[in-house]
Amino acid sequence: MHSHGFIQEHSGALIWLMRLLDCLILLGASLVAYLPVFGTAPLPAHYQVALLFSVLLLIVVFHAFSLYRAWRGIDYTQELTATLLAWTTVFAILVFLSFITKSSVLFSRAWLVMWFTFGAVALLLARYTLRKILQKLRGRGFNLRHIAIIASGEIGNHVLDRLRAAPETGFNVRAYFTDDQIDTGTLGKITHGPISEALSYLELNAIDQVWLAMPLRQADVIETVVNRLKNVAIDVRLVPDLFGFRLINHSISPIAGLSVVNLSISPMEGVNRWVKAIEDKAVSALVLLLISPVFLTIATAVRVSSPGPVFYRQKRLSWNGRAFTMYKFRTMPVNSEQETGAVWTTDGDSRPTAVGVFLRKTSLDELPQFWNVLRGDMSVVGPRPERPVFVDKFKEEIPGYMQKHMVKAGITGWAQVNGWRGDTDLQSRVEHDLYYIDNWSLWLDLRIMLLTVFGRRVHNNAY
Repeated sequence: MHSHGFIQEHSGALIWLMRLLDCLILLGASLVAYLPVFGTAPLPAHYQVALLFSVLLLIVVFHAFSLYRAWRGIDYTQELTATLLAWTTVFAILVFLSFITKSSVLFSRAWLVMWFTFGAVALLLARYTLRKILQKLRGRGFNLRHIAIIASGEIGNHVLDRLRAAPETGFNVRAYFTDDQIDTGTLGKITHGPISEALSYLELNAIDQVWLAMPLRQADVIETVVNRLKNVAIDVRLVPDLFGFRLINHSISPIAGLSVVNLSISPMEGVNRWVKAIEDKAVSALVLLLISPVFLTIATAVRVSSPGPVFYRQKRLSWNGRAFTMYKFRTMPVNSEQETGAVWTTDGDSRPTAVGVFLRKTSLDELPQFWNVLRGDMSVVGPRPERPVFVDKFKEEIPGYMQKHMVKAGITGWAQVNGWRGDTDLQSRVEHDLYYIDNWSLWLDLRIMLLTVFGRRVHNNAY
């Protein structure tokens, strides 16, 4: 009576289509890159062998990166990031093999660079387009997964509302079972009843998945329901009532044969940590090289404006609360804080020099922090670091404040490009920092960098 086999067939067909599309993109990108370099000349035999091997390698590597699976309901940036990393891995392996076999001289460098670039762009566009097409189809009632919810407490209503608000995910709620008192008028055409009637309904109707939406404190009820569902061949998912917690990058990890629920962990683990490190090193090195003339000009202006060192050194806290020395261009006379101690910078601060006021307004005083990034103290993008004295104060006043230290501090961040810097609402700033940590991706970093350069709000409240 179930559509489970039908759905598995179509999911399998879609995965094979994705494999075929990826292979065609790889071959197509190689040929598009070949034409500008060699024109219409026949493709040499060693190029043909390399392409055949690369197709086989792509299938293996993309499978290892779990790209050939259902991405329904998962943020598309995760799929695009995994695709780019997988394609980079394929290309890196090919380059490495050509180096150790001393065959790299047989291939055009220009062709290799264009092949990688065209392939990356085409793979990302194809994945993004396919996701959009599937979302459109699901929003119109095609390619659906029919869901029955077995619920207890407010979590059931929350799950129902979320699924109804996202029809593009293709999860169609057909039945809702709970022993709670509910307003049946809000369910519309959804079949409903007590939990005791769920099993008989599932045996007689074409349902693809059962979602258990229950608080963790009702573990005995969850166990009873799961035992009953062993009599039906249906996917079962648990949606525990975790929404009341402040969660960061929550997920489930298999560790030593155990399914461990990650409530709040840093996203900079495994491959992500390497990606972030490469991003930071490459961007900081490039920026320092490009701005070296500006750097020297500012250093000269600071030195002339008032006696003292060019750079201002200050202790700040970064990843896991680790202290480091942050560098800035000095904007105030030496010993300006000797009498006042550490104070929060506000508008109208009379301490900065004339040059210092300009540097703060334009954020140019932050440029030396690219050296901190190159050293590994900071990231280009991340929550702004704070002084230890303020951290001790704010962690007692602002909920979730210490969770911003789950990644490296940054020169710019999601809070800054949205105008939350300087003497602004600290709670809102922390909320933006936690959003960044929970939604981190390479694409979000690139977006923040672009907004830092071209955005209108990044210099708001800079003083």
